[in-house]
Amino acid sequence: MSRPVPTPSHRLILGSSSTYRGQLLEKLGLPFDQIAADIDETELADELAPDLVLRLGRAKAEAIAERYNGADALIIGSDQVACVSHTTGFEILGKPHTASNAELQLAKLSGQRVQFFTSLTLLRTSDGLVQTGLDETCVTFRDLSAEEIRDYIKREQPLNCAGAFKSEALGIALFERLETQDPNALVGLPLILLCKFLRQAGLPPLGAG
Repeated sequence: MSRPVPTPSHRLILGSSSTYRGQLLEKLGLPFDQIAADIDETELADELAPDLVLRLGRAKAEAIAERYNGADALIIGSDQVACVSHTTGFEILGKPHTASNAELQLAKLSGQRVQFFTSLTLLRTSDGLVQTGLDETCVTFRDLSAEEIRDYIKREQPLNCAGAFKSEALGIALFERLETQDPNALVGLPLILLCKFLRQAGLPPLGAG
């Protein structure tokens, strides 16, 4: 006996449990469901950061799409990593999870130029249309004292954020310079690119246009 296909409450589905991505998507004024995508996010051997986030963003969208096969849904998948360069190459920075790890991360980023890669996938379940893209944001951090780092972590608790900061809040005080095409991408979801994908998929945020 085949299992019934679930019906989404809304046509648009955000495949992420991130509060920050949900808040960003709310800016577009489109009703949406938010569902966590349970995938293996392990890096592949010798995988470059842009390739990693593109693969994981698409994998998240596809994992959610499997639950809505045949339904008319648009599913958003996104992923982000931060990279800092060393003499031996690039290091991908994950989420610190603990205050001590956050201190180590921010000490490492002090005075450094850091690249943030944020991927976006929009998958239309009705016909399998897939659109993918990548946003790159460069952040130059100020020279941070140990006291500043400890104070920032205590006040904002950025333990579930790649790079150990929240740019949409007090984390902006850590920066010297920000280079980006879309400041939303640094928070976790490139809305300019998403609007383009939504128009092409038949759900324009501003109507028929």
